Amino acid sequence: MKRLPARLASLFLLGLVRVLTGAQARWLGCPPKAEQRIYFANHQSHGDLVMIWAALPEDLRAITRPIAARDYWTKSPLRRWITSAVFNAVYVDRERREGEDPLLPLVEALERGDSLILFPEGTRGNAEEPQAFKAGLYNLALRFPQVVLVPAWIANIQRVMPKGEVVPVPILCSVTFGAPLQLAPDEDRHAFLARAREAVIALRDA
Repeated sequence: MKRLPARLASLFLLGLVRVLTGAQARWLGCPPKAEQRIYFANHQSHGDLVMIWAALPEDLRAITRPIAARDYWTKSPLRRWITSAVFNAVYVDRERREGEDPLLPLVEALERGDSLILFPEGTRGNAEEPQAFKAGLYNLALRFPQVVLVPAWIANIQRVMPKGEVVPVPILCSVTFGAPLQLAPDEDRHAFLARAREAVIALRDA
């Protein structure tokens, strides 16, 4: 249960995002079900995290934690408070340190039963199609075969705050959720990641 300030901030952000983007959710491949999931999506904006969070029904938001880059989302006290108190984000370090497992925070969250929002590209891209997926999604699928993997395509969110602008532009945005994927027996990392990426791209024109 969120404390009152976090609850009020959550309601304010939810309303703001929906006014600016519509935050339309399209469940084409699966229903919005309160089960342990990893939602994985394309990544073109810092707003991607907020967009998927806002598109989820309330019962799913309560059990779902977005992955947030520590260096960006803890740069100011406000960003840190919003991502920790409102989104209950899992912080990850983008620069790998020797001897540390970069997936450890995600593993601990999944072991607690949380669902996750993951951007397998690792960093934002500017191309029409996602960059190659990094190994994290494969490693998590291998370690947690019971967790449902749901691809998603986020449309138009990068146009809400064009580069160099400080005032958001209202643009109708959507998140399309596709059919769950499973890691096939003996499927290697490259084949799985390519298939997962294609599942995300296929939702673009669905």
